[in-house]
Amino acid sequence: MAVLFLTDCSEDSRNPLTNTYGNPAPRDFLDSDNADIFYFDGLVYSNAEDVKWVQELEYELGEPFGEITRQTDKAVLFKDGTANKLPEGTEVYKTETPAYIAIVDGKEIPYIKMIEG
Repeated sequence: MAVLFLTDCSEDSRNPLTNTYGNPAPRDFLDSDNADIFYFDGLVYSNAEDVKWVQELEYELGEPFGEITRQTDKAVLFKDGTANKLPEGTEVYKTETPAYIAIVDGKEIPYIKMIEG
């Protein structure tokens, strides 16, 4: 059993971008000045405006996904509906693609889930 535990926690299973195991948490992003994230249902969503494949997506806004209810840059204060840059009251929508769309001052900003694997 100890061998299984050591194998699961080996350097090979560590996320090289966030240096963590499993799905990244807000603290894994907030050290960067460029971080633009929000948090829902235990997952971090990151701004994907500069991601080429996201820029090429064609989508229609779907159902509302959630609303930003808090803004902070402190990881310990992140809970559902928290963002570090999106203002409180920002609506986020699902699409039929992997992108989620936040609308700020009429501008559609794509975000994608940050999940391991």
